[in-house]
Amino acid sequence: MLTLDKVYHAAFVLKNVIRTTDLISAPLINPESQIYLKTENLQITGSFKVRGAYYKISQLSDEEKKKGVIACSAGNHAQGVALAAAKNKIRSLICIPDSAPISKVEATKSYGAEVCLVQGVYDDAFQKACELQKESGATFIHPFNDPDVIAGQGTIGLEILNQLPEVDAVIVPVGGGGLIAGVAFAVKSLNPNCKVYGVQACGAPSMAQALEKHKVEALQNVSTFADGIAVKCPGDLTYELCSKYVDKIVTVTDDEISTAILTLIEKHKMIAEGAGAVSVAAAMFNKVDVKGKKVVCLLSGGNIDVTILSKVINRGLLKAGRSSDLTIEMIDKPGQLKEVSALIADLGANVVSVHHERGGENTGINACTLRIRMETRDWQHVQQIREAITGAGYTILNP
Repeated sequence: MLTLDKVYHAAFVLKNVIRTTDLISAPLINPESQIYLKTENLQITGSFKVRGAYYKISQLSDEEKKKGVIACSAGNHAQGVALAAAKNKIRSLICIPDSAPISKVEATKSYGAEVCLVQGVYDDAFQKACELQKESGATFIHPFNDPDVIAGQGTIGLEILNQLPEVDAVIVPVGGGGLIAGVAFAVKSLNPNCKVYGVQACGAPSMAQALEKHKVEALQNVSTFADGIAVKCPGDLTYELCSKYVDKIVTVTDDEISTAILTLIEKHKMIAEGAGAVSVAAAMFNKVDVKGKKVVCLLSGGNIDVTILSKVINRGLLKAGRSSDLTIEMIDKPGQLKEVSALIADLGANVVSVHHERGGENTGINACTLRIRMETRDWQHVQQIREAITGAGYTILNP
């Protein structure tokens, strides 16, 4: 079972394999607290997962290594297992849901693993991996429900306490629970006064629900772009550890996650994937008590697909009031567009697209609709523009 000695042993095994990732101050995340970022998004393979995967594989016997390893993953654990297997010169087969970002699939292949794409989500990939494991006799490397894997992830907790001994709280992303189980166990064992909070996406609250109901149950479905934490069912071992060592698990929306990703890019020049940014979202939107405290937000990974990143940035801009749409009803006569554009320009906003539509079936004969997308500073700026337009006699149709 999990012991503090095992976590320290994992740290010893990993010291020449992984990076001791930086802990950096992030004062712009939440001005009412002292936020620090634990940058596992800058870890080799782009996520914390290599810690647990490598430590687990390092503990296999020679006989087990001959048969190779098999794993299932939404992408990050896959890369960790693939790299760890390659360094140990053993064969690896990874089952990945076909919904995983292409970049994660290709990265896994680049480390030398054989990839089996499975239709569905993580839990479907897990079932397929179990079937293939029985056929091959390879060792299954569980992404979270394994004492060695959890011990490997727990080394992050040791690093945080070394880097910031006076830390008041640690906020950790939660999928299946391996990361928070290891971090919470290590942190609470050495500093019981430090709070450990978990964060899940609203569309995949499996561990939050398990702790609330005091039992592990699989969700019917999951829905979030944060694929790294889109897990239907947490592990029984991770559930027991979370029940004992985690203070609270909260949820954040996809819009809040998008805003956190955008903030990390703009304010701190950091790229985080959806799963990696949920800790920052929780701090930004005060989902846990961070006011006046020294808080570490764990950025668990940075492997976000560039196509998803583009969508997330657009969503984050809309959520923050940095991009806004107006639908304006007006009379179809010369000068209307010029007047509206001047009102917007005078207030310092930038029009990026315009769509002019005449006479729909439910409008007057001389009526038209103007749809405008603008670049704005924030929601207060948007409200100023709306008031100026309505004050000039125009009707804004969208709320």
